Amino acid sequence: MKPFLSLCAICCFIGIFKLPIEYYTFLRTLVSVGALIILYNTLSFRQHYFSIIFLIILILFNPVFPVYLYRKSLWIPIDTITGILFLLITFLEKQEQKEEDKIIEETSEYPTYQSSPSRDKIINPKKPKEE
Repeated sequence: MKPFLSLCAICCFIGIFKLPIEYYTFLRTLVSVGALIILYNTLSFRQHYFSIIFLIILILFNPVFPVYLYRKSLWIPIDTITGILFLLITFLEKQEQKEEDKIIEETSEYPTYQSSPSRDKIINPKKPKEE
C-alpha cells in the first residue's frame, strides 16, 4: 500500500506541469482509488480528521462526476497539497508500524509464564512414612 500511496503523491506533483488531458484523467482515477483506500483505513481506525480530508479529495478528483475548475492556477495548489497529504499518510503509517514493532519487542524480552495445570503428575505409590 505504501508504494501505491507514494505513486499517488508523485503523480500529483507531476500534475503541476502542463500535460495532455489524458494524464489528468489518469490522475483523477489514481487519486480517487488512493483516497478510497485511505478513507476505508481511516474509518476503520476511527481517525475522523483524515477521513474528512480524504473525502474532500475524493470529491474533487472524482472521475465519474469530475469537478472542473477551468484554471490551472487553481489546480496547482490542490495537486501540491494532495501530494503532500499522500506522503504524510505514507510516513505516518511507517512511524506507527515502527512503534508497534518496538512495543512487541519490549514485551517479548520478558517471557510471560502462564500457569496452566500440568497433565503429567508424578504419583508416589507408597505412602510417606510418618515419624
